[in-house]
Amino acid sequence: MKKVAWWITVVALFIIPFLVLYVDNSIFFPFIAGKAFAFRILVEIATASWVLLAFADKRYRPQFSWILVFYALFTAWMFIADCLAVNPHKALWSNFERMDGWVTLVHLFLFFVVAGSVFGVDKLWRKWWLTFNGASALVCGYALLQMAHVLAIHQGSSRLDATLGNSEYLAGYMLFCIATTLWLAFDFKEKKERWLRYVLFVLAIVQVIVLIGTGTRGTLIGFIVAAGFGTLLWLFEAGKRGRQGAAAALVALIIVVGGFLAVQHQPFITNNPILSRFSSIGVSDLTVRFTIWHMAWEGIQEKPIAGWGQEGFNYVFNKFYDPSLYGQEPWFDRVHNVYLDWTIAGGFPALLLFLALFGSAIYGLYRGSASRAERILVLSAFVAYAVQGLVVFDNLFTYIPLVALFAFAHAARSKPIPTLENASEVSVSTLGTVVVPVAVIVLAVTLWFVNVPGILGGKDLIKALSSGSNVDSEFAYFKQTIGTGTFATQEVREQLLQFASNAVGSQTVPDATKEAIASYAADQMNQELVRAPMDARLHTTFAMFYRSVGDYKDALTQSALAVANAPTKQSIIIEQGLEEWQNGDLTDARTILVHAYQLDTQYDAAAAYAAAGDIINGDIAGGKAILQTHFGATVVDQSILVPAYYQVKDWNDLIAVLVLQAKDKGDAASAFQLAAAYSESGQKAQAVAVIRAAIAAHPDAAVQGNAFIAQLGG
Repeated sequence: MKKVAWWITVVALFIIPFLVLYVDNSIFFPFIAGKAFAFRILVEIATASWVLLAFADKRYRPQFSWILVFYALFTAWMFIADCLAVNPHKALWSNFERMDGWVTLVHLFLFFVVAGSVFGVDKLWRKWWLTFNGASALVCGYALLQMAHVLAIHQGSSRLDATLGNSEYLAGYMLFCIATTLWLAFDFKEKKERWLRYVLFVLAIVQVIVLIGTGTRGTLIGFIVAAGFGTLLWLFEAGKRGRQGAAAALVALIIVVGGFLAVQHQPFITNNPILSRFSSIGVSDLTVRFTIWHMAWEGIQEKPIAGWGQEGFNYVFNKFYDPSLYGQEPWFDRVHNVYLDWTIAGGFPALLLFLALFGSAIYGLYRGSASRAERILVLSAFVAYAVQGLVVFDNLFTYIPLVALFAFAHAARSKPIPTLENASEVSVSTLGTVVVPVAVIVLAVTLWFVNVPGILGGKDLIKALSSGSNVDSEFAYFKQTIGTGTFATQEVREQLLQFASNAVGSQTVPDATKEAIASYAADQMNQELVRAPMDARLHTTFAMFYRSVGDYKDALTQSALAVANAPTKQSIIIEQGLEEWQNGDLTDARTILVHAYQLDTQYDAAAAYAAAGDIINGDIAGGKAILQTHFGATVVDQSILVPAYYQVKDWNDLIAVLVLQAKDKGDAASAFQLAAAYSESGQKAQAVAVIRAAIAAHPDAAVQGNAFIAQLGG
């Protein structure tokens, strides 16, 4: 029985490194959700079997170290903070896109406890890290095939992302791979092991190449700082021969970095999409980060003790939004700084416990049984993580190696806990009749409750989104997704609203079906807002849905709630202005759109909307004055001006804008829109001429164009 429990525990832990290769295309967010669910399941299985092992053999029971204490306190504090969060459900469970939250945090803690207990006893750390880097070799192989254009890059066209689907995630993972590969290489000293040592050195070089290929600047800086730190530390700690090697490595690092800086403006650097990213590193690149960090600091000051909970930065981002960010992503859910992220999530106690965890791990390495290579390379990994953590956030495959290093440091310094050490070992009969049945039942319940509804929901959501034009089938899958009881209801309901908007706007969907879909979608979003009443994103999404179905009263209600929770965010204010416009309240629309522009007068789209607000109120001169002041011209390619001029039947200005758009886009659709404006203004001959020119330039549009000409009687 004990042997079976040991094998189950060890096999589950040794599978975890290979999860980096796992991509489940049948689930929502395939690069993230599949890995995370598999990790949780393996940890739950390993924990259950380890419990049996600990009952049967006192050697496998948890041992004391300050690393364990601080990690346990950190996990416990985050549970309290998440329960007190603005949105406790999301703080505890996260969503498909991130698969973070407290549920992941507690699984990582269990991974730490189990690995630290088992690997330390059976001296399995070297084998586990070899397995970890064996998996990394396969990831590197995938990345090199992307570099050779044999395999496609999933995001973008040049920055490697391998099986993680995100270049920054791959870069963070590579940092740990490089450090632990070098550690293992230096650790193989026996003559019969030298071949493996050389293989590991080659692998480390490949890992560095892949890291560079990700084009992730913050992570590369973290690597360079860690490399310099590690060589200096080796220089001080090693013997004469070791100091010579360290000095040579440090000189080589200086030459490589200095050489790159010397030629960074050469064409072969500036014309390369990856190398040019590194050559352009500067403080100015952090302008957006500085702004976001300032917003985070505002949020921390408001909730310094318990924070906003995990997944809570969304609320801070909206409440303290800086209008200068109008050109960035509309919704930030991370600070892009590990330290501020944890302070936002759990206040200053979370940050202090997080830092104490690192401090205790470093102390454990230096006062424990770790070798010089282990100490220096693991500490270098911590330094690399600490530096890159200033500008990025964590994911599962920075969490796993980081926690594994914590567990390694814990095992190197831990000592028995008297209470657990003195407790009697459970007999084989008691183990089989009591402990095993209880463990199996608890494991089964946990596996189901924590994983199954989420997995089923993620798979059903993918089916809903890939049902093509079959509205009934898509609607049924959305209902089925909600019915699974998945934790990621916000993502499901946001997708449901988009589906409902498209269905209502379709000419082929029966009215009864449209009404059923719209009613169901609205009911579901109202349920989500009960859980997250302060989420400006949800209110905005709901407002856009109502506007798309012509319900301007409810759209304005939702927009008002969105603006209340994000008072300086132009995109939300503009949405409110559009709803007033379409509701017929042109004066209010003008006031709102002008206000959005005044928040930051550098915003091109906001200037166009402000001009449109003047135009729809008959103040065409005022609208043109805004355009002239902002763009230096009164005729600009801004789509919102088209409905504005059309509403007041200003054909000359409408046609001028459409001529510019048709020239810029050069497609048949723009030409046909221009022709329609000519037709409505009474210039049918000009409309026919534009259509014929479009047909000549785009023969594939001939059928539509000729039908248009026939309609005009041309």
